[in-house]
Amino acid sequence: MDALRVVVSGASGRMGTAACAAVEASDDLVLVGRLGRGDDPSAALAGADVLVDLSVPASSPALVAAAVEAGVHAVVGTTGWDDARLATLREQLGGAPSVGVLVAPNFSVGALLVTAFAVRAARFFESVEVLELHHPDKVDAPSGTAVRTARLVAAARAEAGVGPAPDATTASLPGSRGADVDGVPVHSVRLRGLVASQEVLLGAQGETVSLRHDSIDRSSFMPGVLLAVRQVGSHPGLTVGLEHWLDL
Repeated sequence: MDALRVVVSGASGRMGTAACAAVEASDDLVLVGRLGRGDDPSAALAGADVLVDLSVPASSPALVAAAVEAGVHAVVGTTGWDDARLATLREQLGGAPSVGVLVAPNFSVGALLVTAFAVRAARFFESVEVLELHHPDKVDAPSGTAVRTARLVAAARAEAGVGPAPDATTASLPGSRGADVDGVPVHSVRLRGLVASQEVLLGAQGETVSLRHDSIDRSSFMPGVLLAVRQVGSHPGLTVGLEHWLDL
C-alpha cells in the first residue's frame, strides 16, 4: 500500500510542529506540504491525500472547504467549529460524497476516555461541573473539549430524566459560576506552565467523584492525530469527535 500523502496547515505552531514531526516519523505516511498563515493551499492539496488542519479559527473553514473541493480528506483540530460552521461543511460534503472530514475537539485518547466516563456517570449524580485548564496562549474559552464534554453530559442527563443541578446562588460576580453549557457550568483557567487539562466533578449526597486528565506534552495528542489520518478516508462525510472511531 502506498504511503498516505499529508499536508499540515498551521505547521509552524506548537501542535503543527509536533504533527509534522509525527508524520515524518511514520513509515506509512509522508509529509508533502507545510502551510502557514497566508499560504495558498491549492498546490499542496493537489498532491495530498489528507489535510491535517491545525491553523486558527478564522482560517480553518476556508482551508477545509478547499480540501473538500480538491477531493482531499481532512482531519481538523482547529477550534471554532460551531453548529453553523458544521452545517455549512455538511452541505459542502454533499457535493463530495467520497471525502471524509473529522472535526476533533481533542486527539488525546486519555481525554476522550474521561469524557466517555463522565457521560456514563452523569445520570447517577445530582451535580456536575467541568473545569478546564490550559496555557495562556490559547485564544478560546471554554475549550472545545470542555464544551463538547458538557454537551454530552447534559444530553445523557436529559435522556435519563435527571433534573437541573442544585445551585442556590442568587448573587455573584460576572463569570464566577463559569459558562453555562446546556445547564452544565464550565470553568476556564489560563496558566503559564500548563498544556491542557480537564476535570469533571460529579457530586451526590455524601460523595463526590473527580475524573481528570492532564496532557503534559503535546506528544500526547499525536497517536490520535495519526490514527485519524489513517482512518479518515474510510469514513466519508462528517464525523465530529475521534471517539466514534475508538469504540467508546
